[in-house]
Amino acid sequence: MNPAEFDKFADEYNNTHADNIRVSGETPEYFAEYKVRDMAAEYLTNGRQKFGISILDLGSGIGSSVPYIKRYLPQSSVICLDVSRRSLHIGRSRFSEDAQFVNFDGGRIPLADSSIDIAFAACVFHHIPRQQHPTLLRELRRVVCGGGLAFIFEHNPWNPLTRRAVNSCVFDENAELLPASWVRTNMLQVGFARAYVNYRIFFPRPLRAMRPLERFLRWLPFGAQYYVLGIK
Repeated sequence: MNPAEFDKFADEYNNTHADNIRVSGETPEYFAEYKVRDMAAEYLTNGRQKFGISILDLGSGIGSSVPYIKRYLPQSSVICLDVSRRSLHIGRSRFSEDAQFVNFDGGRIPLADSSIDIAFAACVFHHIPRQQHPTLLRELRRVVCGGGLAFIFEHNPWNPLTRRAVNSCVFDENAELLPASWVRTNMLQVGFARAYVNYRIFFPRPLRAMRPLERFLRWLPFGAQYYVLGIK
């Protein structure tokens, strides 16, 4: 991850992102919210506690996830980690009372072992060279507590509209889209006890009335995005 690459887009990130996803009919806020909503639903399955949990947003950018974490998992403590100091500065100016914003060197996550209940990376790994993925996934596993969850959200390379959006996006110019099977295999290889895939975002906004059907389609590898959930 090259910090300078993200620093130069930090100030206009939201507007650039909005232009890039216009074909979906949705806003950046929609995509940020659905990810947090999905994570909360997964975490709260089997009666896990809703309050007082710790959450790591790896590659947090300008902190777009923070208000939704506070909505769906209230009173959680949030750590936003990023290599881009400019993005962290913007995030801190927006949400300093709701999260910690910490600079990341791209190597070791500056947190204690087993100190996090939920860790996630939202469309981050496609910016990282593949040979570095196992090291970073091991770090996520290290900081997640026993029974904790790690989510890797990514763009689905099998979806043509996703490929079009990524290919036209200035801050994705060096991105390499990742098959879900690659992410899942790596998560298992670094020691997660289980890892499984859910595909997401099948219907653009004009077809939003059909979105309740998505819960039956999460096995189908044609959603615009997916997440791999690793359980420690």
